[in-house]
Amino acid sequence: MGVEYQGTRAVPRLELGVAALEFIQQQDEFIGTRVLPIFQTKKKASIFPAITRESITRDADTKRAPRGNYNRDGFQAKDKQYNCEEYGLEGPLDDGERNMYASDFDAELTTVQIVTRRVLQAQEKRIVAQVFNTGVFTGAALFTDNSAAPWDNAATDVVAQVRAAREKVRSNSGIDPQNLICSKANIDRLLLNTGIKDAIKYVARLTEAEILNALADILGVKNIIVGKAIYNSAKEGKTFISADVWSDDFAMVAVIGASERLSDPSMGRTFLWTQDSPENATVEQYRDDAARSDIFRVRQHVDEIVIDPYFAHLMKVDA
Repeated sequence: MGVEYQGTRAVPRLELGVAALEFIQQQDEFIGTRVLPIFQTKKKASIFPAITRESITRDADTKRAPRGNYNRDGFQAKDKQYNCEEYGLEGPLDDGERNMYASDFDAELTTVQIVTRRVLQAQEKRIVAQVFNTGVFTGAALFTDNSAAPWDNAATDVVAQVRAAREKVRSNSGIDPQNLICSKANIDRLLLNTGIKDAIKYVARLTEAEILNALADILGVKNIIVGKAIYNSAKEGKTFISADVWSDDFAMVAVIGASERLSDPSMGRTFLWTQDSPENATVEQYRDDAARSDIFRVRQHVDEIVIDPYFAHLMKVDA
């Protein structure tokens, strides 16, 4: 079912949205919707049942007597709530600019790529604020302060730290987390770690993919999800200051849902209201004759939430 645009001159530009997202995905910057996977919903806001760790790990009497009935046991769900909000940004393309750049590049696509990246960067920062959050992940069961043995110290036993964090999640939920989430800066630190360097020195070809696979094996996870995005932290008009979106102060091990089923145990989800924004970055175009410009709007209707923090463990890894 398509989106209905009533009382507006905006026209959906699906092909531009697809092209922009493909370009951004190729840059491999943003990981937010891998950390909190998208769940498509037809409702803007709702209460939904989340499978509890208590239900997953509960003991049951499975013994059956001859000619007797089998014991019965169900599952428990805990009510959670989401409420999607709209975010978006517009980029104007002046007729003069379109003509000036016509022989150099596709000005429409470039405009949409830049605006889309800014929308997704804002989403990435919202997800970081949820995930690398010592207010959400608090107490010994959910947070470990390793600042006395930081990852920028090559002698730190990082493997033991990650193993201890994984054990916290397994103890809390019954599931061994298979994902490590950290910044590119911390990946670089891990690759300088004495113990890890010694363990991966026999990798035949040290391509980036093979190094990450070897590192995942050493740390006992299947996936290392690396946040590479940076943003300009300087005030408008000031000299560019590079800052990581994913802080190098923290790293996390987490259980992440492998499908769109809400019944899959998962630390959290990104709820996308598809009745209003069919894609995580929906592109529209309309004309502003007064400004002699075409306006390209990129928007999303989402809510990014941590559903159950006990499916993850946050570590402070910087001094």
